[in-house]
Amino acid sequence: MNTWIIFTLLLALMLTGMPISISLGLTVLTFLFTMTQVPIESVALKLFTGIEKFEIMAIPFFILAGNFLTHGGVARRMIRFATTMVGHWHGGLGLAGVLACGLFAAVSGSSPATVVAIGSIILPAMVKQGFPKRFGAGVITTSGALGILIPPSIVMVMYSVSTNSSVGALFMAGVIPGAVLATLLGLTTWYRARKFGYPRIPRASWAERWKAFRESFWGVALIVIVMGGIYSGLFTPTEAAAMSAVWAFFVAVFVYKDMGLKDVPKTLLASANMSAMLLYIITNAVLFSFLMTSEQVPQAMADWLIGKGLGVVAFLLVVNVLLLLAGNVMEPSSIVLIMAPILFPVAEKLGIDPIHFGILMTVNMEVGMCHPPVGLNLYVASGVARMGITELTIAVWPWLLTMLFFLVLVTYWPPLSLWLPRTLGMIAG
Repeated sequence: MNTWIIFTLLLALMLTGMPISISLGLTVLTFLFTMTQVPIESVALKLFTGIEKFEIMAIPFFILAGNFLTHGGVARRMIRFATTMVGHWHGGLGLAGVLACGLFAAVSGSSPATVVAIGSIILPAMVKQGFPKRFGAGVITTSGALGILIPPSIVMVMYSVSTNSSVGALFMAGVIPGAVLATLLGLTTWYRARKFGYPRIPRASWAERWKAFRESFWGVALIVIVMGGIYSGLFTPTEAAAMSAVWAFFVAVFVYKDMGLKDVPKTLLASANMSAMLLYIITNAVLFSFLMTSEQVPQAMADWLIGKGLGVVAFLLVVNVLLLLAGNVMEPSSIVLIMAPILFPVAEKLGIDPIHFGILMTVNMEVGMCHPPVGLNLYVASGVARMGITELTIAVWPWLLTMLFFLVLVTYWPPLSLWLPRTLGMIAG
């Protein structure tokens, strides 16, 4: 009975238009003050102990690095490199957009940042070359979602905080799925471009490719620094985040010089604002998780599912449907912080690997960012492309169907996520 009261209260508050973070906090406080005997001191203690995790420090650093890279000319150079490599194929600039999104995702950790950085440069170029605006918008909206699957990923850090999973193992588990999804989105782009006869650009010479690579090297090097540093044990994911922020600052201000020292305070302030917003959501989600645990909701759900004879296959199907529905009304950070503490114990009881489950949740978040009514990438791309949400929703469908196919692949073929971290000895075989 208490479970229904908790979720009904949360849903009612969210339907009033109240922010997710405040809805969570009010739900917890209302329930604790009126329906339980939990001492308020233990709530205050949980509030502070819940957010003092070392991994949480990675979030503001990755946000800061992403902001430096977005405004520091890195995206423009990555696009130029991608264009020289794949621009001569069918739908050349579209394929360059997918490749550039994949590269930028590997240094930013954020989908909206990827859409803005790549989309604002490549979309006007695609329209100028004769591509329909819908085609370009569809490519960038969905390829931008690679920002939360290809490591580093802020969403993966949040899943780690919620479930006490290894951030490093999650990052490594996202590498192959990220590459596979980028390939599938590229194939969809190529097929549609070939089918409708969209333009290609002349093949670049190897000298032009080498020049473009040299120009983009300082940004691409960040991928090696972050992933190489984590894998080699040189530093933890949180330290890698701090390194990426310092490197991004150095590259933007002193190497490419697209950002002056006078612009740095504004970037720091924007990053602090976004970090504060996410940390406030995390704080309230920690309280909500505490309430779920004290009321034994995850345990009751696990017992009920197992009692009904629901196996791994059926449970994962239910999880996907639940997360896709949640994606209709919430953004990824909130979904992970609310759903992970509830679903994770059930998955653990059914013998599902925590790292595989984390990648599954991340891919669900990707899909949710690309469909209405609150798909974050849709709104960001709408601003970049100057298109209405309805028109953009129609534009993304071919790529969205590709992402749904990929979601099924990730869900029911765990080796796709687990092979690399197991090979590197980051999780048990």
